[in-house]
Amino acid sequence: MRIATHNVNSIRTRVGRVVDWLQRADIDVLAMQEIKCKPEQFPMQQFKDAGYEVVLHGLNQWNGVAFASRIPAEEVEIGFSGMPGFGPELAPEARAIGATFNGVRLWSLYVPNGRTLEDPHYTYKLEWLDRLASVTAEWLEHEPDQPLALMGDFNIAPLDTDVWDIDSFIGSTHVSEPERQAFEAFEQIGLTDVVRPLIPTGYTYWDYQQLRFPRDEGMRIDFILGSEPFAERVQSAEIVRDERKGEGPSDHVPVVVELIE
Repeated sequence: MRIATHNVNSIRTRVGRVVDWLQRADIDVLAMQEIKCKPEQFPMQQFKDAGYEVVLHGLNQWNGVAFASRIPAEEVEIGFSGMPGFGPELAPEARAIGATFNGVRLWSLYVPNGRTLEDPHYTYKLEWLDRLASVTAEWLEHEPDQPLALMGDFNIAPLDTDVWDIDSFIGSTHVSEPERQAFEAFEQIGLTDVVRPLIPTGYTYWDYQQLRFPRDEGMRIDFILGSEPFAERVQSAEIVRDERKGEGPSDHVPVVVELIE
């Protein structure tokens, strides 16, 4: 089973690219983030024509998560228990969707950005990650044998080598110690980055500004964190750098793993 995650940065803008890549790469399940649309605005037909069904959670033109799959999505869950919200009314945002595919439990996650170290969004980000780690620990305890993976845009660069120049990030989000500790918490409860052992270096995101991609000034912020039963089945992985090329790409690229059935 070939599984991928991709922050598509507006599915309505990039549906042609995404569907074309899905077919070329022979992907069975794609977790998407930043779809940036409501359910009725999602370009369902293009996916259906390519043989994919879609389940999604989108509330407005911001955020939004989804799965496109050739395998039926079961036990679909919108958001996770106790997921924090943001804003005056602390309303939950469209940042998490879970589903099970052939017995493999997957979550498509769009972690809050944080903005700046002084912004309320930074506190929100840490609270969101803390709650996700807590509920993930509960999932692992209740169903230890089920393959589980958290997939998506974590908006954290865990290592200094995950950004092109760590000195340029001093005092910024994505590399702060509290964020990195929040990321490490997932390893402490039993998840592992299943891609890094196979691909030790490489970025998944390049900003559109200042020729970041041609200069390879990127960041590694998109991950697939798997439980032990999931990790044991991973036989290959790929960061699809070429999808950042060409006309109208997302600023993120897909990350793919192939599981032994």
